[in-house]
Amino acid sequence: MIKLQGVDPKMIANNLEASNMIHPGEMIKDEIESRGMTQKKLAAMTGITPSVLNEVLNGKRSVTTEYALLFEAALGIDADIWIGLQADYDKQKAHHDQSFLKRLENVRKYAAVL
Repeated sequence: MIKLQGVDPKMIANNLEASNMIHPGEMIKDEIESRGMTQKKLAAMTGITPSVLNEVLNGKRSVTTEYALLFEAALGIDADIWIGLQADYDKQKAHHDQSFLKRLENVRKYAAVL
């Protein structure tokens, strides 16, 4: 992270975080809706059970590598995009978890001593 005297590091463009975390499932849901496709049809195409697909699309379940590859086959959107978006979402979520941040701080203190 860049440190400039008198400048809040969170105000530097490269360090800005989205105020609203968006799960990649929401983007997939938007994509299928824009194509006029139903969740039921996507579930049938991919072999993902409708209930599991619904959980993915509503952000209750992660977009795994396997799901990303199935979405790529069904929608023609590269799996790496879905995998990357999930990783970004997970990282943002971790950065908002106070319990995890405390643990991370403790690890950094310990590592600094070594």
